[in-house]
Amino acid sequence: MTVISLGSLFLRFRWRISLTLTLVIVESFLEVLYPLLIGFAINDLLAERYEGLVHLGMLGVSSVLIGSARRYYDTRIYSGIYRQVAVELVEREQAVGTSVSRTSAHTNLLTEVVDFLEDTMPELIGALVAVVGILAVTAGLSVPVFLGCLALLLLVLLVYTITAGRNYRLNAGYNNQYEKAIDAIASRRRDRLTNHFHRLMQWNVRLSDLETLNYAVFWIGAVALLLFTPYSAISAGVLEYGLVFSLQLYAFEFIGWLSDLPLHIQQVIRLREISKRLTG
Repeated sequence: MTVISLGSLFLRFRWRISLTLTLVIVESFLEVLYPLLIGFAINDLLAERYEGLVHLGMLGVSSVLIGSARRYYDTRIYSGIYRQVAVELVEREQAVGTSVSRTSAHTNLLTEVVDFLEDTMPELIGALVAVVGILAVTAGLSVPVFLGCLALLLLVLLVYTITAGRNYRLNAGYNNQYEKAIDAIASRRRDRLTNHFHRLMQWNVRLSDLETLNYAVFWIGAVALLLFTPYSAISAGVLEYGLVFSLQLYAFEFIGWLSDLPLHIQQVIRLREISKRLTG
């Protein structure tokens, strides 16, 4: 059986996907520069100069052009990939006598895989580029702020390393129940429908509870970083208003990117489990 997974789809359509991911990396790199150029622009304006403002405007125009081109290209590429792979999946399922309900569930799961490539993968790559870029820039501006950001990153990785196994098992339970949806609907029995959706939501609540715990731990660290950044920057001798403002913006952005990262990790874990179901 043909394996349908993130890795196999990337290898099969690697040139088309690589082009859009390259644009994502460039776009993300430009976004990392915004707080730094805003700080430079503020310092220049305070000194009655306009070079920093011009550079900030050039950055904005470049980001818009590259981001628009990437989004225009994405939709056409991933629509074509889904159309081709979905037909192959249905034909394969029909050839081995898979039930219509299970085949329908699998095509819905395939949609999640392709949507991940189109929507979540760019966000995940953008987050990784931003995290590395912010660490690099803050290391040059303020070592204490860099260490604070690094500590928050390590906290996130530790939490999700500890909970990854449970996350995978909960997703497996959810998907097992999800595949029974059409059979429950076709039965036309209220008790069977009620039981199906009750069990499905039980799995959903368990996933949500795990995510809530991870969320609480992350935001304790995030608030600590927000308090630590201005204090440590000024204490370390960063006295230019524009650079202090840039560091605070970087702290906000770093927290923003890291707060999205757990959602992407959760989606990767879910798609690992889905890929096993689509392999056949």
